[in-house]
Amino acid sequence: MDDCTLVIMAKAVRPGAVKTRLAACLRSEEIAALYRCLLEDTMALARSLDGVATAIMSPAADVEDLRRVAGGMQVLAQNGAGLAAGLESVFAHFSASGRRTIAFNSDSPHLAVSVLRQAFEALRSCDLVVGPTDDGGYYLVGAKAPHPGLFAAGAMGTSSALETLLARARQLGLSARATDEHYDIDVPADLSRLAEELRLAPERAPRTARWLAEWTRTTRQLTTSGPNP
Repeated sequence: MDDCTLVIMAKAVRPGAVKTRLAACLRSEEIAALYRCLLEDTMALARSLDGVATAIMSPAADVEDLRRVAGGMQVLAQNGAGLAAGLESVFAHFSASGRRTIAFNSDSPHLAVSVLRQAFEALRSCDLVVGPTDDGGYYLVGAKAPHPGLFAAGAMGTSSALETLLARARQLGLSARATDEHYDIDVPADLSRLAEELRLAPERAPRTARWLAEWTRTTRQLTTSGPNP
């Protein structure tokens, strides 16, 4: 797959700037620590794809911070603000020469590597590949050419993100295929689901598994402990 690039969409690991919907169950410093584990495990997953080039796309203000944790992985600044602009930047930069390019979120290291391989394979015979999440969004999107206007800024992070993307793809005359449905980590229920999944298979995302195991132990201790007699 020497014509393939996997690009991780990431932000700098800063308290209060990442995964803010987890604030219902975690402090901002804890969220940042968790996000770093998710990002590091996602980078490890990306590197496990033989013959696939890897990179990170981020807001311009986050590039230097991410380079310090990227372990030598290329980090590029997107043009413009917001996720839609970031995705446009990915395909403008990497797929203009016809490379099969997949933009992948930074909080799904528990995805089976076979799904990423299937997504790249799908791009041999279609214009667009998407990985749907169970909340109406998508965890990956891939193409082999830039398609200006494909990504709608207003739909990002909503329950209609995938529907909007596919509608725009149809308007542009693009053929599309979907990979297996998956889930990313946005709300506390996702975190509990991931903790249980990684309890049974920690090798899928070892850094995240260790962090979640400790969080689960601490949470249970606080829940079951009562006042001293």
